[in-house]
This record gives sequence, structure tokens and C-alpha cells, in this order.
Amino acid sequence: MNSTVASNDATAIRHTHQTAPTRYVDANGIRFAYRRFGKAGGVPLVFNIHFTGTMDHWDPAVTNGLAQDREVILFNNAGISSTSGEVPESIEEMAANAAAFIKALGLQQVDVLGFSMGGLIAQTLAIAEPALVRRVILVGTGPRSGEAMQSLTPEAQEIFSAAYARPDHLWLRVHFSPSDASQTAGRRFLQRFRQRSEGRDPEANEKVAPAQLAALAKWGAPRENPFEYLKALRQPTLVVNGDHDVIIYSINSWILQQNLPNAQLIIYPDANHGSLYQYPERFVAHVSQFLADSGSAV
Repeated sequence: MNSTVASNDATAIRHTHQTAPTRYVDANGIRFAYRRFGKAGGVPLVFNIHFTGTMDHWDPAVTNGLAQDREVILFNNAGISSTSGEVPESIEEMAANAAAFIKALGLQQVDVLGFSMGGLIAQTLAIAEPALVRRVILVGTGPRSGEAMQSLTPEAQEIFSAAYARPDHLWLRVHFSPSDASQTAGRRFLQRFRQRSEGRDPEANEKVAPAQLAALAKWGAPRENPFEYLKALRQPTLVVNGDHDVIIYSINSWILQQNLPNAQLIIYPDANHGSLYQYPERFVAHVSQFLADSGSAV
């Protein structure tokens, strides 16, 4: 563990999503950028972000909400924004980097939240490091060889290739359904999304998407007995999605819950990929209850 990490983080936990300074730690030949904030003590919650996302793509209503009861750790995996290195072209390598980062902080046990592509990393990390990962939250994600997961869905391809008057408006279509209620929630999210005005991460560069797409293609490729691997993820798991996710189809959350040994599923209504951003208070309450539950894995 870097000797400066502990002293820096003792200060960082007094911060919020908006004010937490970006710190750095070296592991696996990578200089990882991260932020820590929230309530000290207990098991920290490590966040794994979606396709082309950075630490600044999380919703402060979610991160600050969860930080009321626990320490929250945001980080950029290899090659993303302010973290050095190259983006791996496999989910397994991304998960190995995540494990190296967590261990470099000197942490013995963590809970892990993965959103979208981050959910693939979280699954793999939990299976590879059962002693390190206590509980898992999987949001808007799916299993290996899941439904329409070999490449971007047709809807996702259209959304990501379209032009927008403001770049942030992309997220209104990625994360929210077309309904008036969902789009109103989306506009509130965009206001929160920019609450951190200083010390923001640079956007992911042009090398990130191709490497991540290659990793997603390998993950989604058809294979025999594709869901058998999920039996090895024995930690208590909370699976969350919207009822109309067009980025990673909602059926994939059902497949996860049906094949994981110890999982529960929550589906939010009138919600697309970013259900946690449409219902942040509800999501924080559900995750907090799940993480506080003393039940153990089967």
C-alpha cells in the first residue's frame, strides 16, 4: 500500500461527490485515479462505471446518498480518463485491474457495484476474488452470452451514433425512457450530473470505445452452457434494472437472477438503462437495505 494513501484517504472521507479530490495509487503497472468519501468504518462500496464512462458519470444523488452510511470509492479502470495504461480488450483483464486497485488501497473486503459494462466487471471480480468481495449490486447489466449482448443493441447503435444539440443530451436517451415522466427525471439527472464543477475528469479518449467494444463482443459471444459460470458467484447479489432497458435488454437481469445462487431482482417501472438515476432515492434505499442485511450466501 502506498504510504500516502492512508493519510490522504483519512481526509478524503469527509468530502462528497462534488468535493472529493482525485487521488492516485499504483498497482499492476497502472496509476489508478480514484476518489473516496462517505462514512468511515465498515465495508467500502466500490463503483464500476458503464461503457466509456468516468468517475464523473455517476449521479451525485446516488453516490452521496449511499455515502451517508458507508465509504464510497469511485475509480477509473486502466486507460480511462485520468488513469494511465491501455484499456484491456477483455472483461477478465478489467476485473483483474479492479482487484489490483482495491488491494493497493490496503482493503481486505469490499462490496462492489457495477453498472452496465461495470456489471460485467463486478461479476468477474466477485467470482475471481470471493474473499475480497462481500456483496454485489448489478445494475442494467447481463450475463455472458446474454440476449443481444454480442454487440451494441440496434437501439444503442442508433442512440450513440445520433447527433445532439448538447453532448449531455445523449444521456437522456441512453438512460431514460421516452415518456414525459422519465425525460423530466432525466433533465433533473443532467443538472446533478454537472454539480461537480471543479476537478472533473476528462472525457474518455478515442481509444476507449473500440477496446471496450472488443471486450463486450467477447463477453457476449455465444457459447455452450453460457450461464453455468454464474453458479460460482455465491455472494449475496442485488440485480436492478428498468422495465424497458434498450441498451442491455431487461430480460438479461431476469437471466442473472434466475441463475445466480443467491440473488434478488428489482425492476423499476417506466425506466430505461439508467433506472438508478431515474429513481435515485428509491435505489439508495434498496441498496442500503441490501448492504445492511446480515444474511449470508447460500
